[in-house]
Amino acid sequence: MDKLIFGTGGIPISTKKRDLYEGIKQINHLGLGAMELEFVHSVFIKKDKTEKVKETAKNNNVILTAHASYYVNLNSPEKQKVGASRSRIIQAANIAYLSGAYSVTFHPGFYMKSKPSEAYEKLKKEMKIIMKELEDTKIWVRPETMGKISQIGTFEECLKLSQEFDRVLPCIDFAHLHAREGKLNTKQEFKEILTKYEKTLGKNALQNMHLHISGINYGDKGEKNHLPLKDSDMNYKDLMKTLKEFKCKGVVICESPILEKDALLMKETYISV
Repeated sequence: MDKLIFGTGGIPISTKKRDLYEGIKQINHLGLGAMELEFVHSVFIKKDKTEKVKETAKNNNVILTAHASYYVNLNSPEKQKVGASRSRIIQAANIAYLSGAYSVTFHPGFYMKSKPSEAYEKLKKEMKIIMKELEDTKIWVRPETMGKISQIGTFEECLKLSQEFDRVLPCIDFAHLHAREGKLNTKQEFKEILTKYEKTLGKNALQNMHLHISGINYGDKGEKNHLPLKDSDMNYKDLMKTLKEFKCKGVVICESPILEKDALLMKETYISV
């Protein structure tokens, strides 16, 4: 990608006919450029419909990403749940790829009773299997930075996992990073995050980003729920400035309750700073 593109997590709210194809067209109509396929409850696109999704996105100049199932815990003590989690990620990635998406993100799971180091090793083991299954696709697979302290997915864990495998990079959710400890919300901290990202994964990684941004409500244990940007303390203006300074390229997905309004707000802020 040659620039930073803004879009919504799912079909825009303003879409009159609530179907995927109309949602993609509405993204273009709004002046946005990306949409995330929300496979969070199920992979709702059938294989025989993927070509139509791909063509619709191409004809409307919309970049697609995908979000795999919420029902994933690669660190579960139950083998059946781990196997089901792997299958859900693989299915989402395969259908997303056939639909023309270039990137799929997923929530790795929970620490449970494991030490963070033990949970990471289990995650690494399962990722090896997942990436082997997906070796014939060209989709990027992205562990997401998570917003609760009980969840696997610190920034450092996502960076480390990305060093282990080809075609794996983090999905940086800046709202989650902020909510996890109530920090990481100043321009200096944004610069530190992107500097570490570049130093660890290389300059090319800054040109292949998959970002999530929204307002967020949080407490002692981290994320509670997403909020509109202007109803939160999310420092999105300085974040847009920092992304521009680092010449980041890729996709910014808005997960705000007012999807396209905040996606457009970020795009307009980014252009103006």
